[in-house]
Amino acid sequence: MLTIRAAEMNDTAALAQLMCELEYETSTGEMQQRLGSVLSDARCRTFLAELNGQVCGMIGTLTHASHEHNDVSGKIIALVVSKTRRRRSIGRALIAAAEKDFANHGITRVSLTTRFSREEAHQFYESLGYIRTGFRFAKDLPTVASRAI
Repeated sequence: MLTIRAAEMNDTAALAQLMCELEYETSTGEMQQRLGSVLSDARCRTFLAELNGQVCGMIGTLTHASHEHNDVSGKIIALVVSKTRRRRSIGRALIAAAEKDFANHGITRVSLTTRFSREEAHQFYESLGYIRTGFRFAKDLPTVASRAI
């Protein structure tokens, strides 16, 4: 039986494994630090999918103000289903849980990003009514300890 629930600190090992499946090498220690930050931020939510008591997927969300709109927006910042559990509607259940949570908080606009190479993910999102609206650009900045803004 599939269950969707909020993530807890004792889920760090399972979450680290799922991040690795997204090609973001993550240790349990790193995930413990990240999840601590995420769980302490009221704008963030993390939901887990469990199948027969085993974590098999996760979705992370963020609510945020924007310069483009008057109301608060929602963003899906991470979604992954374990490779061995894909094509079983787990991703759909996680998206539905996130959308319900957004709606419960009065959010009517949701966005997400995904890598160009994840064509199956693009088809999945489009099948759920998401449309392509642009490109995301990213850049790693050098770390400077005393950088002034």
